[in-house]
Amino acid sequence: MSVEIEDKRGNRRGGGRAARVATRMAPLADDLRPVRAGLSGGQYNPLTEAGVLRIHEAALDALEQVGLSQAPATGVAAMVAAGAVQGDDGRLRFPRALVEDMLAKAARGITLFGRDPRHHLDLSGTRVHYGTAGAAVNHVDPVTGDYRPSTARDLYDAARLAHHLDNIHFFQRTMVCCDVPDLIEMDLNTLYACLAGTTKHVGTSFSDPAAVAPGMELIHLVAGGEAAWREMPFVSLSNCFVVPPMKFATESCETMEACIRAGMPILLLSAGQAGATAPAPIAAAIVQAVAECLAGVVYVNAIAPGHPAVFGTWPFVSDLRSGAMSGGSAEQGLLTAGCAQMHRFYGLPGGAAAGMTDAKLPDMQAGWEQGITNVMAGLSGLNLVYESVGMYASLMGFCPEGMVLGDDLIGQAQRCVRGIDVTEDAVSLDVMKAVCLDGGPGHYLGSDQTLALMQTEYLYPQIANRMTPKDWDGAGRPDLLTGARRRKETILQMAPLQVPPEIDRAVRAKVAIRF
Repeated sequence: MSVEIEDKRGNRRGGGRAARVATRMAPLADDLRPVRAGLSGGQYNPLTEAGVLRIHEAALDALEQVGLSQAPATGVAAMVAAGAVQGDDGRLRFPRALVEDMLAKAARGITLFGRDPRHHLDLSGTRVHYGTAGAAVNHVDPVTGDYRPSTARDLYDAARLAHHLDNIHFFQRTMVCCDVPDLIEMDLNTLYACLAGTTKHVGTSFSDPAAVAPGMELIHLVAGGEAAWREMPFVSLSNCFVVPPMKFATESCETMEACIRAGMPILLLSAGQAGATAPAPIAAAIVQAVAECLAGVVYVNAIAPGHPAVFGTWPFVSDLRSGAMSGGSAEQGLLTAGCAQMHRFYGLPGGAAAGMTDAKLPDMQAGWEQGITNVMAGLSGLNLVYESVGMYASLMGFCPEGMVLGDDLIGQAQRCVRGIDVTEDAVSLDVMKAVCLDGGPGHYLGSDQTLALMQTEYLYPQIANRMTPKDWDGAGRPDLLTGARRRKETILQMAPLQVPPEIDRAVRAKVAIRF
């Protein structure tokens, strides 16, 4: 219970651990929480101003001199009509004036909508949001260490977890529905598993252009009609419109065109691998990714000027000893942060990957790799940090307990992004004088200032353990994985379907849903 004690001046004040705990546990309004979606980053700049300009110029040179091949006929027609030049070799080349014109038309300051307004994502400026992606083909059990093929039910459960983890701001598929062999049926199960699990913004993809029409029919059912959907599009297309190096992905481009016509925001995703499908130098890998995404900006705005699109430079790292991907490396953090600087240079909403790990299970390696890259991405002001939780074995495995642990980790990353609030009250000496002079208590534990800031200035982890060794031993030596599994199971036991029952029945009447 709360206890009142008398300080050396005879003033009575609240005291005792119970009072402090009660204060800390009281709910806060969203705008008072120590971390929240959309905190502004941009404090970290791995590139100098001169470096940014050199990358920009090199990207423009690449578009003029190398260009891209293999666009579908419809895309070629649109881009040539806008000013691109198709050479005798079939490659499209992009004059600088065309790129600059399309950059001027490109959408800025866009919002990615959730079905619940609390989950709208403001992508203006350097506002940072953390979420998922990765499309692993395995579900990971961190206790047994077993990897098994992932299922539609696994994906639905991951979406339900994401819905109830505050520091995960949007949800894109974490796993492939390996139990659904038909590609179109798999795309529809993927889309519905995400929408059924969360009202946060959802990113999806279509393996076949033929899946777009039934996918949009499903989305319209959930939205309450096409008009409602177009007013608040709550799903974006994650579209690998290029196959690095410097080639359009023909079928993906056809899918992108269909989704633009359907009113869906586009993530223009370029995912080269440095030393394999992108140049080995970190700067040159960024050049290629920027060039490819600038071509995407031309493509989208040639079809629909101002259509919402995210500049998705996602270059990955190779371990050059083997050629294998190394998603958890410091180099990956530099690539992602450098790409964020380029997004800021163009003033475009940007997304890239961070938070992956090469570790196979949630262990120390996973912790340092996920922590380093997520903090670097946030501090660089990246609007959308994809793959930030749960992704193991260089995107081959997804671990739900890892997602729960990652929610804690991202909270700490966001606290770094928020930085230090230097206000007149924060640096005032009044409290210091009251504590240190004239018989003050000699500590700040019970001061009004400390109690007022317990929730707003400081972030408390859900799973991470801050006990003393003695208390930890007395509590049975709890470990992180046990705590994460307990929280996962608690969430899944209470997490309901996020679509109305009548809509769920209508969807299942049209599509063979596997969960």
